[in-house]
Amino acid sequence: MKKKWLLIPFLLLAGCTQQNPTKVNVKMYNAVGDSLGTIELAEQSSGVKLNIKLDGLTPGIHAIHIHDSGKCVAPDFKSAGNHFDIEGKEHGLMHPKGAHAGDLPNLIVEDDGSVKAELMAPNVSLKDGKKSLFTKKGTSIVIDEGKDDGMTQPSGDSGKRIACGEITRKKQQQ
Repeated sequence: MKKKWLLIPFLLLAGCTQQNPTKVNVKMYNAVGDSLGTIELAEQSSGVKLNIKLDGLTPGIHAIHIHDSGKCVAPDFKSAGNHFDIEGKEHGLMHPKGAHAGDLPNLIVEDDGSVKAELMAPNVSLKDGKKSLFTKKGTSIVIDEGKDDGMTQPSGDSGKRIACGEITRKKQQQ
């Protein structure tokens, strides 16, 4: 009898445990609330891969960053906070004291407003721990109107925020 009582609480506890996802979809929206598409985040041994499939952006080069707050309040998306920076580094992939964990290479948007790209974020994770994108405040992905110069503090002189998507543990449907 004792063995059953020990086994039953274990099974109930195991059923309540929330596992870390290996993939999540981030729905991206512009400043007027139009859907731009989805960025799939996938856990890799070398960080998190971003599979980007978006439409409706202005053609050209745009900065993209992971931010330290999981709120995307339009139209300016300042609610997304600062770049995700877990180690107190400087901004920029080219900065000798950088980079923020949320710093990413620029996106190149085609003339038709679409972009399909794969980027790596080597200093973040979908697993629990210091590098996790699932923080108490949440995290988000923000696209800026201009390109990131890779050095200028605090955000690469990339202009205003034009799109945002909240990163959540729950896998979102497209």
